[in-house]
Amino acid sequence: MLDAFIQSFKLKNTYKVNSIIYSIKQIPLIKRILPDALYKSKALKIFGIVISIIWEICSFFLGKLIYIAAMIFGMMSLYETNQTGAFITIFTLLTVAGAIMNTYMFNPTNDKYYAMFIMRMDAKKYTLSNYIYAIIKVIIGFMPFTILFGILANVPIAICIIMPIYVASAKMIFGAYSLKEYEKKGIAINENKPVKFIWGIVGICLILAYGLPYVGVTISSFVFVCITIVAIIGAIFSAIYMGKFDKYREMYKKILTNNNINVQANAQAIVKENVQNQIDISSNITSNKKGFKYFNDLFVKRHSKILLKSAKRTAAISLFIIIVAIFAVNLNADFRTRTNELIMNSLPYFVFIMYLINRGQVVTQAMFMNCDHSMLTYSFYKTPKAILSLFKERIKSIVGINLLPAFVIGLGLPVLLWITGGTDNIYNYLILFVSIISMSVFFSVHHLVLYYLLQPYNISSETKSSTYTIASAITYFACYYMLQLKLPTTYFGIATIIFAVLYSIISLFIAYRLAPKTFRIRV
Repeated sequence: MLDAFIQSFKLKNTYKVNSIIYSIKQIPLIKRILPDALYKSKALKIFGIVISIIWEICSFFLGKLIYIAAMIFGMMSLYETNQTGAFITIFTLLTVAGAIMNTYMFNPTNDKYYAMFIMRMDAKKYTLSNYIYAIIKVIIGFMPFTILFGILANVPIAICIIMPIYVASAKMIFGAYSLKEYEKKGIAINENKPVKFIWGIVGICLILAYGLPYVGVTISSFVFVCITIVAIIGAIFSAIYMGKFDKYREMYKKILTNNNINVQANAQAIVKENVQNQIDISSNITSNKKGFKYFNDLFVKRHSKILLKSAKRTAAISLFIIIVAIFAVNLNADFRTRTNELIMNSLPYFVFIMYLINRGQVVTQAMFMNCDHSMLTYSFYKTPKAILSLFKERIKSIVGINLLPAFVIGLGLPVLLWITGGTDNIYNYLILFVSIISMSVFFSVHHLVLYYLLQPYNISSETKSSTYTIASAITYFACYYMLQLKLPTTYFGIATIIFAVLYSIISLFIAYRLAPKTFRIRV
């Protein structure tokens, strides 16, 4: 089994190194300098190996640090009492959700296909050796941060130490359960394509994780120890079952192949399949517009399930939350006061919220998969006139789609502010509304501009632009950082409006100038 792990590790490392070299060559100022022969360069491969090793070490810790700091410790500011119980409760329930969504065994990746079906490695040895490594990474990666943040939350040190073991045990239990389901029903689970039932359980876990501490119900240290003991016992039986299971090749064949044809079952392929299944191709869809207005109008109508339906659902959920909040503030005076303070001093929170609900990135992905990846093969489609005409129409469409939930939230916040006691500055009602609309417009413009300037997809709809990935990551972390800020609504709202307007004007100008040169299919 050790030999199988070493071979698989070499394979994954080679894959990573080549990906790193490719990413370096995609950086605008560097790609013209570096030739394709660099893939043969020993010096650059050594550099790639060093980066790969550093990244592997980071994979032990970085994700766990962000997860505990953001999802658990960062959210504890919402709870004024029993920080210890809140930390344990959130950690316990989010671990259940994480174990269901990510077992490390059923993630379809290219290296698994290459190892098992191209290099014909022993599927059982490959799977179990890599799974043991993944479980070790979980325990080692979580340990320093459960201790650090647990101590800050006054969690007993013994509890902090066993928390990573609980995480590993939970993943093993659900991994074994998934294998058992395959043995009984022949159902091969794909982690990148969870069924509605899984999403339902995850949703319940999230609600309980953050909702129970808010109403004063928490899991004590004693109860957590009991849960962990049960989980460890379950993990032992799970490990025994995994060792006896002998249908790994058969199972992965279903996950990684389709009718015995390699489909590189990665996230991009799954997203593409989901998008294509939601296209309305009925012949009664038409438009009275002309030119690229007609072209874009048909696209929006045919993709309404992806675009409008999602926006309507988000708007409905937002309206429901606002209505529930209105009833809650009328029933509880303390909650009414806290809600008023939250709205008046925590408008930066909504930058992250508006980022999460904005459909700009999903829309641009659909545009490429079901439109641009074919149209960009025609020369007329890449002319400045064509690109700029369609760009203008798409801006209107994306902004219009995202304004629906933004309008609901933008109206709901001033209403909540008024019900919870109002404000001395009457302009705050208007600032709240306009700032939320401005955030929505900003993200709509931002995603489309990034798409046109850094078009990241190749003909297979795989993301091949490291610059686009970096820009998207910076956007995410900048929005997440806003959760840490507490600023008066008046000043932050005005600043947000001004920034959104200036950014939109500048970005549109840059896109109009550069898009005809950058809007191409990646190779």
